[in-house]
Amino acid sequence: MSTTAAPPTLYAERLASLREHMRRLCVDGFVVPRADEHQGEYVPPRAMRLAWLSGFTGSAGAAVVLLDQAALFVDGRYTLQARQEVDGTLFGFEHLIKTPPSAWLGKTIARGARIGFDPWLHTPDGVSALRASVEAAGGELVALDENPIDAAWSDQPGAAASPVTVHEMAYAGRSSAEKRADLAEALRREHLDAAVISAPDAVAWLLNVRGTDVECTPLPLSFAIIEASGAVTWFIAPERVSDSVKEHVGDGVRIAPRSALLETLDAFSGRRVRVDGATAPFAVADRLTKAGAKVLPGLDPCALPRACKNPVELEGARAAHRRDAVAMCRFLAWLSREAPGGGLTEIAASDRLEALRRESPEFRDLSFNSISGAGSNGAIVHYRATPETQRVLTPGELYLIDSGAQYPDGTTDITRTLAIGIAPREAAEHFTLVLKGHIALAQAVFPVGTGGVQLDAIARRPLWERGLDYDHGTGHGVGSYLSVHEGPQRIAKQSSGVPLAPGM
Repeated sequence: MSTTAAPPTLYAERLASLREHMRRLCVDGFVVPRADEHQGEYVPPRAMRLAWLSGFTGSAGAAVVLLDQAALFVDGRYTLQARQEVDGTLFGFEHLIKTPPSAWLGKTIARGARIGFDPWLHTPDGVSALRASVEAAGGELVALDENPIDAAWSDQPGAAASPVTVHEMAYAGRSSAEKRADLAEALRREHLDAAVISAPDAVAWLLNVRGTDVECTPLPLSFAIIEASGAVTWFIAPERVSDSVKEHVGDGVRIAPRSALLETLDAFSGRRVRVDGATAPFAVADRLTKAGAKVLPGLDPCALPRACKNPVELEGARAAHRRDAVAMCRFLAWLSREAPGGGLTEIAASDRLEALRRESPEFRDLSFNSISGAGSNGAIVHYRATPETQRVLTPGELYLIDSGAQYPDGTTDITRTLAIGIAPREAAEHFTLVLKGHIALAQAVFPVGTGGVQLDAIARRPLWERGLDYDHGTGHGVGSYLSVHEGPQRIAKQSSGVPLAPGM
């Protein structure tokens, strides 16, 4: 959803339309996350509400729209991109981590203000932070039955409806029945009756299924409830599940339409139910509470077993990376011949790399939209080249190519920063400092129980010694033919609360 070709008045008109619907719903403000019901990194076209409203196309962010002002919140990856895509006369710019929407609302709204939110697009943890700030400022946080952006978005795309496919045992390593039995046992150990699984990659991992509902990540968007007995209710449009997929998941999985989720939750009155407060929709936790269930916040029970890859998945990752490396090496050889002569554009370069990857019969998709940035564009952390923004790879500058692919046996993510000709001295020095950090991190030996937040400083130390830093994480988990960014573990300044373990 590019903003470069949009009429100058388009986003002003959309803001005005949103505010009309806010007045109709009797709210003074509305919080717009870059999220769908599942809090995934990639969202279907129907859920790209933040991009529709503001023009911002990054993978993380939010906006708050009041009747007389609006603000866009992005993290350090998108500081530059946001200002290129979004009209600064319509939105103020805030740092998503340093001044999140909750903090901004707390210091901005008037007493008595009613701030609306869509309960399907916010997590329980997120709503708690919003409510605390809004109420401290004398306002009221209001869960809306209707999303006013959906009312204003006249040509909003329909819901995703791709057919579900089976993820074969040759790639999964463990059957769905085994995984369900293990999770049921874990629930019983914690004296839980059930858990709501709202992350589609968790559902896909548990049931050994895949789909194409969102770009770059092979997911069917769906919810599930697993009970301590091992029984699973899978909430997905039944017409999307073929007889072969039904046979694959087996009799222990009941298929129900997504619309039946809330009604099903009502049956858990008096029972202990796990809900991941950081990823589940607030609507789910709220419905369980109102039904009389005991909602126990905690990590999605699929998260750690999925993160710790089994031997088949680990070997699949190695095979996928070897296969991907062939395409990358061929690309680097081609680039070394073509780039020094000038005239090679960012899009032409990334298209060439994609074409080389596509020559593999196992290639399924890119694992994210390739970041191909020459010169100053390489400093935009999640930059995406367009015909209007792309630069020519110029001798004497750096070129960044951050890309990856989806194969049925693994997901890849590889970044290379390359000098076109002779690199500037400062760039070479900074590159060397980052390389030192990489080497130090790769050589680190650490005890059981160590978290990524502790290792993060090892990677940053060479930069810190020179008064330098970078405003994003150092490393992240990667899925097995799933999401290219997979938690709960990470190597970053912010702790995930989860220590690193074998198989991650």
